[in-house]
Amino acid sequence: MAVIDYYFYGASPFTYLGHNALIDAAVRQSAEINYKPVNLFALWAVSGAVPPAKRPPVRQRYRLLELQRVAEFRGLQIHTKPKHFPVDTTLSDQTVIALVEAGKSPAKYMQKVFAGVWADELDLSDHDVVAGLLIECGFYAEATLERAQSDEIAAVRNRNSEEAVAADAIGVPAYVLNGEVFWGQDRINLLEHA
Repeated sequence: MAVIDYYFYGASPFTYLGHNALIDAAVRQSAEINYKPVNLFALWAVSGAVPPAKRPPVRQRYRLLELQRVAEFRGLQIHTKPKHFPVDTTLSDQTVIALVEAGKSPAKYMQKVFAGVWADELDLSDHDVVAGLLIECGFYAEATLERAQSDEIAAVRNRNSEEAVAADAIGVPAYVLNGEVFWGQDRINLLEHA
């Protein structure tokens, strides 16, 4: 069985736009997914990327156009300038690690988190907002959040970031299959082909 390492950050619009397509591709190919949230800034420190607001105006404008195009193509709602962005999604990302550790599939919850930022304009840095999404997906919120805030889970996220850098992931989303990195939601077809 093929195994895909899926590196992501909850506030990434392109992670949001590619998430369901990745899940669908994995199902079609009977592939397993390792969910690996990362500190995006750790990847950017190595790849030379900068936050959107620090990019040249032409790149900022094109990013907004691409977000609209991909959202329309994938049939997803998007606010290209959401109310709570930039936002630190460390807490919700670390809940993914806690869910996986507990033997739960985080895929549907992750889509709610990603849509929370880009479609629903929720503040994903807010403990109660994250708890509400966990409950909506049928998980025990307080136990999951308590575990997510532990030093052990934070260490896993740091290791994920180091692994992503070692795999030459430039940013997120990044998918690694058999040691080969595919960066960006627009590479899912190439990933599935591989």
